[in-house]
Amino acid sequence: MTDLVFSIEVAAPAGTTWLAFTDWPRQHEWMIGTEVRVTEGDGRSIGSQLAAFTGLRGLGFTDTMEITTWEPPVRCTVRHLGTLVRGSGAFHVHAKGPQTSTFVWSESLDVPFGLFGRLGWPVVRPLFGLGLHRSLKRFATFAENYTMGAV
Repeated sequence: MTDLVFSIEVAAPAGTTWLAFTDWPRQHEWMIGTEVRVTEGDGRSIGSQLAAFTGLRGLGFTDTMEITTWEPPVRCTVRHLGTLVRGSGAFHVHAKGPQTSTFVWSESLDVPFGLFGRLGWPVVRPLFGLGLHRSLKRFATFAENYTMGAV
């Protein structure tokens, strides 16, 4: 298992940050190279399932997830169900004041591809971290300007 934790300060109330993050269909607006759709349930309750395709021009992979904890506006946890991405993820929003919050993204993942994956992970991890850090910076801007239903 590999544990990853990333966080970003957001100049928006915790409730707004939560709504922005859990607006699954709009995640592509801030998450680099990823499209998310709800495949089962309403996307806002335990048992709902999501499919996140990450890639470019049809080349990539789909990360299927099931929501295992739903505690708005504080915490959502998922179980990764795919063959490539397995493990769990947790997303927390911490209120820092009436107009600021911290968004925390953590993952506990099984590295795929056996020994090859474990040997390659030290090379891939910094690139993964750089991409997620950049996406979270974009997320902070997205949340700070978030309007529900906007396209």
